[in-house]
Amino acid sequence: MIEAQGLSKHYGTRIAVQNVSFQAEQGEVLGFLGPNGAGKTTTMRILTGYLPPSDGSASIAGHDVLRESRAARRNLGYLPENVPLYPEMTIAGYLDYMARLRQVPQRRDALQRAMELVHITERADDRIGKLSKGYRQRVGLAQALLHDPPVLILDEPTVGLDPRQIIEVRELIRKLGSERTVILSTHILPEVSQLCNRVIILSNGRIAAIDTPQSLTTRLQGMERVRLQVGKPVPGIAEQIGLVAGVQTVEEGANGVFEIQSTRDQDVRPLLADLVVKQGWGLLELRAMSMSMEEIFLELTTHDIAATAAPTTPAAEPIPPDVAPAEDENEVVTKDA
Repeated sequence: MIEAQGLSKHYGTRIAVQNVSFQAEQGEVLGFLGPNGAGKTTTMRILTGYLPPSDGSASIAGHDVLRESRAARRNLGYLPENVPLYPEMTIAGYLDYMARLRQVPQRRDALQRAMELVHITERADDRIGKLSKGYRQRVGLAQALLHDPPVLILDEPTVGLDPRQIIEVRELIRKLGSERTVILSTHILPEVSQLCNRVIILSNGRIAAIDTPQSLTTRLQGMERVRLQVGKPVPGIAEQIGLVAGVQTVEEGANGVFEIQSTRDQDVRPLLADLVVKQGWGLLELRAMSMSMEEIFLELTTHDIAATAAPTTPAAEPIPPDVAPAEDENEVVTKDA
């Protein structure tokens, strides 16, 4: 449903996106991750037809976003990071206006369906300018769903929502993703694990990784990790655990907790359980640990984050001898004035 081939976007000498290629199929939720400035929003704007690529091509539901822009947009619902709304209009009035622009048939039914999906029916007559940020976000999501598109591109869809609303929107995205193709950009990394079938991690405008969250964990982790907690910690436990076949490292924490790394593809839990029971230490917890999305993200983008954090403003040039600062910092007074 979505296909990108060699997408690049240059702003003069600055490269925002470089050679990005991927596909997303029907029934798939594809997560977009990356530090600020990594190229996520630029890529989504190219896919939606808001920006032309410098190189490469993209298609939505088989329609090229440049050559067949109108057909591509008919198959696309887009929620930008900053939702463009008209504060003087009511929710129902705004959605009806958007439906007329899109030439949606049976507008009244479409409006009702979209408002019910995002739970704003009871606020239909409220003016948008008086809504909270969370409700404005819901209105933006409703306009993206008005024409029942097979493809959705959502840029930070849960930003500004309260915890209950976040849960509702996540459930909606999960439901929509079972029938449609969804690209989801978010800074809430656990959200990716909960919702996304695959993840694209962008770094410096390029794809650093594209895979399922589970496969990324396996590829980057290197070793199996196990968390063990015993009820009766005694001196020397860590040393005895370290003698178990396959155990590589043992890190002892507080309250009888141990984090253990073992050789990849070797499950040491049965041996650990046997050791704890025989020694009478009291087995409270024994489970496999996997890398979190936060750890995966940092592993793949640390260089990008460092580059972004580095100061880019050149050192201030000395003030020429014929120019002196005025009392008002917004003015510059020359000696000839």
